[in-house]
Amino acid sequence: MTKYVLDSFALIAYFEDESGADKVSEILRALMNRKAKGFMSIINWGEMYYNTMREQGVEEAEKVLTQFDKYPIKLIEADRRLTYEAAKLKARYKIAYADCFAAALTLSLNALLITGDPEFNKLAQELSIEWIATKEYK
Repeated sequence: MTKYVLDSFALIAYFEDESGADKVSEILRALMNRKAKGFMSIINWGEMYYNTMREQGVEEAEKVLTQFDKYPIKLIEADRRLTYEAAKLKARYKIAYADCFAAALTLSLNALLITGDPEFNKLAQELSIEWIATKEYK
């Protein structure tokens, strides 16, 4: 069974109906139909919230969390092991620390990262990535 790690970029694209939302919708349908398993780091969940809150306000950010809870995406806490792996990635690559949690989770689960964030190009040799949008994001 395919395991997906969803980055905040992917879910924000979905909730805001941006480029790539259709691809995320396909993945969410697969999760709902139990044809795949979905995961997200609690750090990226928080990133999804604060980005929405900053751009659209608290009310919209709360709606996003309510929508998120309808999907079978398992939130993974940032324990010592995951934080250690994320910190090692941050030390080696110039990418956002929150992105390192998505990457570390992807590696630990031997999963496929779902994103459109071009920062992950720096990790393309280490991760299995499914890009949600057109080449403009790669």
